[in-house]
Amino acid sequence: MTKAADRKEAAEERLERVRAGLGARSIVLVGMMGSGKSSVGRRLAQRLGLPFADADVEIESAAGMTIPEIFAKHGEAEFRLGERRVIARLLAEGSKVLATGGGAFMAEDTRSRIAASGVSVWLKAEPDVLMRRVRKRSNRPLLKTQDPEGTLRRLLEERNPTYALADVTVLSRDVPHEVVVEEIIMALDRRQAGSAPTAAPVPAVFPPADTVHVPLGERAYDILIGPGLIDGAGARIAALRPGAACAIVTDEAVAAIHLPRLEASLAAVGIRSASVVVPAGETSKSYAEFERVCDAVIAARMERGDFVVALGGGVVGDLAGFVAASVRRGMGFVQIPTSLLAQVDSSVGGKTGINSKHGKNLVGAFHQPSLVLADTDVLDTLPEREFRAGYAEVAKYGLIGDAPFWEWLEANHKAVFAGGAERSRAIRISCEAKAAIVVRDEKEEGDRALLNLGHTFAHAYERLVSYDGRRLVHGEAVAIGLCDAFRFSVRLGLCSGQDAGRVEAHLKAVGLPTRAKLIPGWDASTDAVLDAMAQDKKVKRGALTFILAEGIGKSFIARGVAVDDVRAYLEAERTNEVR
Repeated sequence: MTKAADRKEAAEERLERVRAGLGARSIVLVGMMGSGKSSVGRRLAQRLGLPFADADVEIESAAGMTIPEIFAKHGEAEFRLGERRVIARLLAEGSKVLATGGGAFMAEDTRSRIAASGVSVWLKAEPDVLMRRVRKRSNRPLLKTQDPEGTLRRLLEERNPTYALADVTVLSRDVPHEVVVEEIIMALDRRQAGSAPTAAPVPAVFPPADTVHVPLGERAYDILIGPGLIDGAGARIAALRPGAACAIVTDEAVAAIHLPRLEASLAAVGIRSASVVVPAGETSKSYAEFERVCDAVIAARMERGDFVVALGGGVVGDLAGFVAASVRRGMGFVQIPTSLLAQVDSSVGGKTGINSKHGKNLVGAFHQPSLVLADTDVLDTLPEREFRAGYAEVAKYGLIGDAPFWEWLEANHKAVFAGGAERSRAIRISCEAKAAIVVRDEKEEGDRALLNLGHTFAHAYERLVSYDGRRLVHGEAVAIGLCDAFRFSVRLGLCSGQDAGRVEAHLKAVGLPTRAKLIPGWDASTDAVLDAMAQDKKVKRGALTFILAEGIGKSFIARGVAVDDVRAYLEAERTNEVR
């Protein structure tokens, strides 16, 4: 019997145990408006072979009017009274799957009736997910306010402690309804077996997290940003594809600190995993390591429906993503970035790859992740140099097209470095900016090139130091490149010297290098830099493409930049004293 057949048989056995364990009781779905109780409930009832009832539909049928009309004519109190009567009747009729309204579980007598004759399941959804869903409908009386989002968040604060009293909690997110149905069945099976709550496929309470949605159709995914996300990674991954195994790719430095937590999180929800550890540093983005990791994933008997999980910084994410894109012609991919640079840049957008002797990232593929978990707690374990390097990518988003964000960084960079709300805000805004560009131009055929501001210079510098992280790490190269892009723009008459000075002054203030001369042991000639630039991915038909600027927040794509202009700028930089 194949593994797929084994999994199917196990799923059917689980289904039979849940049916037998329910007996004459009902499954009652509770949670906020927009959590998917009706849609999931219908599919769950079909899977279990039970009748389905929607309390709101029954209320409207009994009253002969819609719920908004009931609210308008009789008020909320009268509606709640009718709601309690309808739910009591439905529960008395026998075993079924019952979807309730958002406020039904708040009534103590209703909770008591559910406890006596049913099993309650809370479909818990993040605020951003709920808002995206409820905006599509106008039949939500409680959100008919001047600030619907504020009202929704207030209702969540009021109701979540009561929802948490439900027998089972399952996360409702933007995945196929069948995935959530399978989660519910798994959770009910574990509950009936008397498993510890920590073994449930989705924990009762997730750590708080901001959500940035990347709407790419069938390849859409969420970026979650917040503390403690590694500890809940297993449950979130289980929600993506129940039964999938995970091949974790990480590096030696990260493995020593964070790998045990991730492995424990996966084991807690029954996910089989295998770990592949690579050397830390840019040299792991090589053909040799790519081959070794691919072979290790195959040897671990990972299938196409399983996941490759990148636990690490940008190097690990790029390497693991290319492995995921290649093994079995495409496996699932989850990013758990552990550096600031990876959280705000390389983990988002689906670019994967390795380096060639001819240049950086010249071999790779576009392969979008299914989920990105940016655990802000891990940033506290970063060396200060690595955090500063990541900050260069944060600053880049302000320089590309968000002058107010740049100004906010100038005023708040110390708080970003200190951690807390300002750091999370900087990460979220950066992810939102990149996600918006990726959605417009997924394969870098247009606007996405803006994300390369400073990178034509930066990649050349990295190549010329042979990717030696002791001399130069990527974020430091980007910081120098950002300053180069603005100084070059000044030289071409595109940008004011004042703006270029602000960029250099701010990056200096956070401790980043701003000129190539500051790279330890730097002795590259102008011709060497030009030759390195000629191998950059952004070269088209031999013409150099740069991202230049007309000012802070006003970057643009400049194609066919004259080599003589670049040479003159580089020569001036080489001969001038460092200021």
